[in-house]
Amino acid sequence: MMRLPGPLHVVNEGLAFLLEVCALGLLCWWGFSTGGNVALHVLLGIGAPLAAAVLWGLFASPKARHGTSLPVVLTVKALVFGAAAVALVPLGHPVLAAVFAAVALVNTVLATLDREAAFHQARS
Repeated sequence: MMRLPGPLHVVNEGLAFLLEVCALGLLCWWGFSTGGNVALHVLLGIGAPLAAAVLWGLFASPKARHGTSLPVVLTVKALVFGAAAVALVPLGHPVLAAVFAAVALVNTVLATLDREAAFHQARS
């Protein structure tokens, strides 16, 4: 198990929060840019990030982890970050989509390994 050094842990946790906020913003941007009329723009622009935030809050937030298994948390993160990355493609930013997805993946892997190591260390 890998435990991140203190400063790297703080940076990675800060990056995780930034990625979560960016994902919501990207879904909002996509929603307001998609659809053929104003009502659909508003529905998707508010509904997509709201759905992602509710899903995240129920299954992937630190407080929700107490009742949720790691595979469920990782699935929700993959869905939200994946949807945000995919949303960038029709907006004309495929390279940014790939970068966002890669950064989210590395951040999630590091955070998961760090939290698992801390959990096992605390149990020892």
